[in-house]
Amino acid sequence: MEEEKPEKVEIVFLDPKKIKIFRGTFETIHVQLEDGTLYRGVFAVAAFPVSNPNKYISLFCYDEKDREYEIGMIEDIDTLPEQSRKLIEEALRKQYFHFEIVSINTIKFAFGLLFFDVETDKGPRQFSMRWETRFAFDYGKKGKILIDIFEDRYLIRDVSKLNKIEQELFTRYIYW
Repeated sequence: MEEEKPEKVEIVFLDPKKIKIFRGTFETIHVQLEDGTLYRGVFAVAAFPVSNPNKYISLFCYDEKDREYEIGMIEDIDTLPEQSRKLIEEALRKQYFHFEIVSINTIKFAFGLLFFDVETDKGPRQFSMRWETRFAFDYGKKGKILIDIFEDRYLIRDVSKLNKIEQELFTRYIYW
């Protein structure tokens, strides 16, 4: 019996200068390639959403048989024109829901848990997380993602942008 060879996998990198990303009907995202090919209802997935959130972003859509397929990958969304970048960031926010912490009111420790009282981009929140390294991840070079006891995500984009008191409070407990 002849052995089947796997299909050759090739990454198609999309050149930011040769694609057009725009809002289409029903507030969906459309992508048009230089050759005129139009993809409707595009969504984005980050290859490394925690360590490199703006790099290696794959764009996907569905075909006429409702099968998902990849259009290609953008190496760095910061190389896109501003309006296109904002649309891709919006698509990523839908894919990776989180609360973004903008300030920290208090953090208390009890029973192996950290109890946070914070202000987020979605309003004030209180949450608890286990005080273990596996529930706090590096985000990019200066940020952290915290996972609470219900597996909700809380993002601090840049710990150094917290005020001095908040930084000291945070690093008292999350120092790794």
